[in-house]
This record gives sequence, structure tokens and C-alpha cells, in this order.
Amino acid sequence: MYVRHLQLGSFRSWERVDLALGPGPTVFVGRNGEGKTNLVEAVGYLATMSSHRVSSDAPLVRHGDTQAVVRAALRRGDRELLVEIEINPGRANRVRVNRAPLPRPRELLGLVRTVLFAPEDLALVRGDPTERRRFLDDLLVTRTPRLAGVRADYDRVLKQRNALLKTARLARGKAIETLDVWDGHLTDFGGQLLAARLQLVADLAPHMASSYAEVAGEGATIAGLGYSSTVPLAGDGSALVPGTTLPTVAELTAAMRERVAERRNDELDRGMTLVGPHRDDVVLHLGPAPAKGFASHGESWSLALALKLATFALLRAEGEDPILILDDVFATLDAERRAALASVARSAEQTLITAAVVDDVPAELRGARVEVGDAIAVLVKESIPAGEGSLS
Repeated sequence: MYVRHLQLGSFRSWERVDLALGPGPTVFVGRNGEGKTNLVEAVGYLATMSSHRVSSDAPLVRHGDTQAVVRAALRRGDRELLVEIEINPGRANRVRVNRAPLPRPRELLGLVRTVLFAPEDLALVRGDPTERRRFLDDLLVTRTPRLAGVRADYDRVLKQRNALLKTARLARGKAIETLDVWDGHLTDFGGQLLAARLQLVADLAPHMASSYAEVAGEGATIAGLGYSSTVPLAGDGSALVPGTTLPTVAELTAAMRERVAERRNDELDRGMTLVGPHRDDVVLHLGPAPAKGFASHGESWSLALALKLATFALLRAEGEDPILILDDVFATLDAERRAALASVARSAEQTLITAAVVDDVPAELRGARVEVGDAIAVLVKESIPAGEGSLS
């Protein structure tokens, strides 16, 4: 899959963008603050309906406007796909695919696949568990779009249950009976999420190990992945051993229900839900030790890069190259990491790269070039297949 044409309206700093793109690498070059990252952020938004830079949609709308539009023509094999998103902060976003409205915007998830690597991804190694949970759940939905509904239902139940726990802390009568009902909903959706996360960690782990070995070089410590859960059956954070039999949805649901019952008094005292996927973590390992708190700065960069390369490899193995987005990362990497990243980027069906200076980008990736500056993005070096023109 690749983006053939990109149009933006009132997105971030851009009043309007109309840009033809093609397969292979494209480098967006311009000074910091000129809007390079905004362009690739819009492509990433097509895949996740969220930004890798901010947690809400409001900053995505150009100052003074009420709505932003992202429109892209994508090529998937011999098929053309037109995706349009109206971003309406404070109101429901609207999505159309091939001009037909989607009843629910989240139905877009999984249709466009991207893998983005940016300096912010160092937080996947050094940051708090929220970053790693978000990474895992976004990838879950990319692979299995129906899980977007499960995740949304879990978040809805969690919010309701937390509100009830705050009330029940003061008046424990009928509120306790109602809590039992919400416990059932929480553990049903939680068991499904736990099973999906564990399967994803198991599928991703071998790609992570091989990607880290390539990035870190000969003699590097073996990298691994584990899952640390408030439900003991789901994992204690230890690196996953290949071939391990994973617990079923039914087993995880039952184990979570038991654990919720055990923590009931603690939850009533604190007025919040203490058990479930929303409090879990993905643990990155170097050898037998967790990487967080032990990995050097260089090892942390290698782990973050390997995690994204592993994601790309996993999605590619499932039949289609995702769009690879590299946001201002080459200037921060040493020669070995640059070479490992360039090797994958060169092989991807489409790679979108941002850089302040074109010399920061390996020579083999300097295909098409878009110069960004003075509120204009101009294709100055073209590598677009003949016959491909405007967005239709």
C-alpha cells in the first residue's frame, strides 16, 4: 500500500496541501517548524485516527478554524482507495471511504496500515506504561480491527465502574449490588483484551529479537518481550519463552474475575479500579533484566528502533507492507543503526522521511524529494509512476 495523493485542509499549520506522492522513499526537507512532521502526521492519522504527538484532536485544527480535513488516495495492488476524514474537535469526526460515509469512524481502523518511528518513541523504553499500552493496543487494532470495539467497550465500562466505586465508597448499600454487574462487563471485555495482547506479544517477540540483533550488531545481548499484569495468570513481566502455551480468553476472564473479587475492598477504599489491562505493562528485556532503568542511552535507542522494525516485519509477514514513516530520526542515529533502518526503509513499498537537511538521509533513500517552507510543500525531485496524477 502507498499514498498516491495527499490533500490537507486547515490541518495543523497548513491552510491547504495538494501533493502527489509515489511508491519508494520520499524525503520531506525543510527547516524545523516549517511543517514537515505535520504532513507525515496526517498520513499516520489515516491509520490510527490519532496523533503520535498529542492526545486530542484540537491541536490538529489550524488556529482560527473549526475543522480540519485529511484526504488521501491510496493504491493497494491494482485497487484505488479514497479516504477522507473530517476532524471536528468536540464533535464526532466524519469518515468517508470511496465517497461512502462510514457509520462509525472507527470502522476505518485497520484499512490503512502505517508504522511510524520518531524521536518520541524513546518513551516506549524509558517512559511510563501508558506509552507501551497505547503502542500495543494500536497495533492490536491494526491487525484485528474488531478489537477497536472491545477496547472502546472496556474503556466505557471502566469509566462507569470508577464512577460507581467513588460513590460506593461513601454509601456501600445498593451500589455494591450494581458493582457486581459492572464487574461482569469489565472482566468479559478485559479477558478478551488480555488474550489479544498476550498473543500479540508472543507474535512480536521473535521479530523483536532478530531486529535488535541487526540494529545492535554482533555480540549484542538478546532482546525479549514480556507482559506484566495485575492478573497473575496473564504474566509477571518475564521474557516470553517461544512456544509457551498462552491462556485462553475464558481462563483469563475467570482469573480476572477472581482477582477483582480479591481486590474489592481495596478498590472501594481507593475509589478506583485496580485490576485489568488498563494497569498492565509491556516489559522490554535485555538478557534476563528489564531494559527500563538498566539500558544505556544507546541500548534504549536500539530497543525503540527494534520494536518499530519488529512491528513492520510482523505486518509485512501478514501479507502487505505498511507505509513506513520516519520522522526526523536519521540525524539522531549512529552509523550502524542508520544502516539497519535504511535497509528496511529501502525495501518498503513506501517510506516517508522527514529531515532538516537532506544530507542527514542515507543516499539510497533520497528518491523523491519534497521541499517544505514558507507554507508551501513542493515536489522538486519526482519518482512517481507515469500516469498517476491528481486525487480523484
